[in-house]
Amino acid sequence: MGLKEKHLLDMQGIAPEEIKLVLDTASSMKEILFRSIKKVPTLRGRTIANVFYEPSTRTRVSFELAAKYLSADCINISAAASSVVKGESLVDTARTLKAMGADVIVLRHPHSGAPYHLAKLVSACVINAGDGTHEHPTQALLDLFTVQEAKGELAALKIAIIGDILHSRVARSNIWGFTKMGATVRICGPTTMIPVAVERTGAHLYTRIEEALDGVDVVMMLRLQLERQQQGLFPSIREYTRLYSLDRQRLALAKPGALVMHPGPLNRGVEITSAVADSAQAVIDTQVTNGVAVRMALLYLLAGRFAGGEE
Repeated sequence: MGLKEKHLLDMQGIAPEEIKLVLDTASSMKEILFRSIKKVPTLRGRTIANVFYEPSTRTRVSFELAAKYLSADCINISAAASSVVKGESLVDTARTLKAMGADVIVLRHPHSGAPYHLAKLVSACVINAGDGTHEHPTQALLDLFTVQEAKGELAALKIAIIGDILHSRVARSNIWGFTKMGATVRICGPTTMIPVAVERTGAHLYTRIEEALDGVDVVMMLRLQLERQQQGLFPSIREYTRLYSLDRQRLALAKPGALVMHPGPLNRGVEITSAVADSAQAVIDTQVTNGVAVRMALLYLLAGRFAGGEE
């Protein structure tokens, strides 16, 4: 479901022209971040509710900053400090937010599909900030924006996404986003961490990291989700690091000047070495900055057009 339906629930349903609109708007919004006074009155009178059922630092804080920089009122609701711990359901939380007059609801939820359910219950705009192992569309948009800034265009680029593809909502959203914009996406990881029929998304599957990295423009490393280790998806962390960690020697297989990306938080010394994470090719901090600009763009495009009954 794309921006025309006043929600951002996934990258699979967003059109390329809508992606371009977000990226172009984010470019304008980023200028605000470097002003001495980071404040514009664009969304004064609007209310943004950040509802997070899972822990988050980067995503939640960037949405909060984005709202405040646009002069919107921002409400942060954490499941651990809300009536959710008393048994309140998502339906009841939705009704409460609706009664409070929230214009935009940013939802992170451990269950895939939760944002779709919420969108049916409220008149507010809904932004998916990560649902289960399904998608994380705003992360993909900020990644697209970061690559476009550095490379000038997205079409014809080669992107390698390495790691736990199976459990990564970031990987899914980025595969849809980059392929829609004309890039070629390669994925690589342990066979136990590759989704069934993943090639249907347009991604190209590689079994060896060296082959996946050969001649690529961008290398995106995924966090090894250590909480999954108890499921026996790979023999040991040491074995995973030996086969799939990004070090200087492997990075040299990519094109000169290839970007190194990571959605964070990093497991240093596991999926990426400190030497690579702190190198000039890494744009990990830039991703964080661009996350604020992209989320400002989304709040502006959604709350500015649809909130308060305006269309």
